[in-house]
Amino acid sequence: MTNNEIGTVYIEDMTIGQTRSITKQIGDAEIQAFANLSEDHNPVHLDEDYARATMFKGRIAHGMLSASLFSALLGERLPGHGCIYLAQNLRFTAPVRIDDTVTATVTVTAIDTAKRRVKLDCVAVVGDTTVIKGDALVLAPSRS
Repeated sequence: MTNNEIGTVYIEDMTIGQTRSITKQIGDAEIQAFANLSEDHNPVHLDEDYARATMFKGRIAHGMLSASLFSALLGERLPGHGCIYLAQNLRFTAPVRIDDTVTATVTVTAIDTAKRRVKLDCVAVVGDTTVIKGDALVLAPSRS
């Protein structure tokens, strides 16, 4: 990811299959900050003893913490500045554990230039494991 990918991709310049990605390591500091910001203090995220007794066998990151990378992509990279979120569908398919590195990718799948709407596939992975998949609908910026 280069800084020149930050900004605006106008709907007139978008193409089906166009993609952008972002990678972030999710550590304890990010989990603690997200818990405080979101008010989600579920012990599966914060208490190792509690989390060890769950199906996850240890602490996991909030699903929406990893999913927030899609918001970063849509608001900063594709379409970028001026984009308005209209809808988001997500399925959480595997946990993100402390210190996992998550790569989130959005890919343009449909463009409605008249309505300025763009549909994007959203996928997040840790290594070869898909942890989130879904799609988003956004109102994209236009030159006109």
